[in-house]
Amino acid sequence: MRIAILVISDRSFHGEREDSSGSLIAGMIAHALPDAAIVQTDIAPDEQDQISARLIAWADGGAADIILTTGGTGFAPRDITPEATRSVIEREAPGLAEAMRAASLSKTPHAMLSRGVAGIRGRTLIVNLPGSPRAVRENLAVILPALPHAVQLLQDAPDSEAGHAHQ
Repeated sequence: MRIAILVISDRSFHGEREDSSGSLIAGMIAHALPDAAIVQTDIAPDEQDQISARLIAWADGGAADIILTTGGTGFAPRDITPEATRSVIEREAPGLAEAMRAASLSKTPHAMLSRGVAGIRGRTLIVNLPGSPRAVRENLAVILPALPHAVQLLQDAPDSEAGHAHQ
């Protein structure tokens, strides 16, 4: 499984603040999915055209099975990651975003202010995570168990349907 991480932050892009969420994602992936590889990482400003272009390039270029974004999912005027993501996905995967919000809501009422989305472009899953390290940790922990099966399904693996059986 190949994973790309796109940090979306004006301040980190301009070198005004060190990113901690992207490295947290990489660490969680390494721990929970030891067979996964982080194949791309980058930082983009809160600019829809730049975010969309990076998502398209990574997905259409076959660089990653999953693209995880962090940042730009809130209510601030420059938080446009969900709009950039929606502009490039072909099919939504709302269950992932719903699961993250539901789990976070048990910890803070602010979870209902998250606008992150998830969807599919070609055979690549794109998931928006919040920007704060705490929220990244909580949200990523919720979806990590489902990611390997999601990739199997997207790759149309012969045994992918076997994962649908209830235990």
